Amino acid sequence: MEQQLTQIKEDALTAIKAAGDLNELNEQRVKYLGKKGSLTAILRGMGKVSPEDRPRIGQLVNDVRSELEASLENRQSALKADELSTRLATEKIDVTLPGRRHEIGHLHPLTLTLNKLKGIFRNMGYSIAEGPQIETDYFNFEALNLPKDHPARDMQDSFYITEDILMRTQTSPVQARTMQAHEPNSPIRIIAPGRVFRRDDYDATHSPMFTQVEGLCIDKNISFSDLKGTLTTAMRQLFSDDLDLRFRPSFFPFTEPSAEVDITCVMCHGKGCRVCKGTGWLEILGSGMVHPHVLEMSGYDPHKVSGFAFGLGVERIAMLSYGIEDLRLFFDNDARFLKQF
Repeated sequence: MEQQLTQIKEDALTAIKAAGDLNELNEQRVKYLGKKGSLTAILRGMGKVSPEDRPRIGQLVNDVRSELEASLENRQSALKADELSTRLATEKIDVTLPGRRHEIGHLHPLTLTLNKLKGIFRNMGYSIAEGPQIETDYFNFEALNLPKDHPARDMQDSFYITEDILMRTQTSPVQARTMQAHEPNSPIRIIAPGRVFRRDDYDATHSPMFTQVEGLCIDKNISFSDLKGTLTTAMRQLFSDDLDLRFRPSFFPFTEPSAEVDITCVMCHGKGCRVCKGTGWLEILGSGMVHPHVLEMSGYDPHKVSGFAFGLGVERIAMLSYGIEDLRLFFDNDARFLKQF
């Protein structure tokens, strides 16, 4: 048995020294010191050794185990040092290279345009009002002088959830809700921004979902000249100080009189181009004096107060402000497009 122990020690030391990596070294550890290893097998056979030789053989086994464990530990340390040196050589960082900067996000162009509009009207004394995107037929149509079967409803072919519930087609319901939430005949100055939904094509100039800002001003002695002054001030702050506006008679069920508002083309400055179709003018929003019937339905007395309302599309403003010709770019989430703003 002594000869067998000597042979195991020599073979093990040679194998440990020859191990080329930590996995191979672990295999040698299992081979000689594991539960089924060579040295463990000898320990299990100690019962066959004579009582007088058992202490000496046991001591010899322990000495061989200690020597092999020490050799394994030394070889493991050497292999780890070699592995670290190799990693340092192959994975070193060139500190002279420029760092990789983290890209910081920014606001969407529609949000930038909407924030600018909010700021302009806030400075004019208007507050921000909001309402639900899922609206009742009453607030979306009837409270705005659009009763059932009114032909003007066809222009806002809508997403109905039930017969009386729909995705709002405009933010005008916020105006009716605001009036009904105030004391009758009390002054109101609000803008109502938000998303609206209409069954429409999805092309370069149309979308079934878009963003709208509507305004409402009610007080004593409000006239059409107040409407013109307000919109002229707002549009000039939005585009340029020398911008001209024109008001064309039009029809909206909830205002009377009503007017479409045009501005001088921001692309050609009124000379005529492809964008304005050679006219020098761009239609920008709709407006008018609040219809007396709309005031009455919300508890206001048209003989004591009057008001004006207007509505504009944020996408339209953003397209003109940034020179964008395709509305779909706002919704495609193309980073190449959004990084420009």
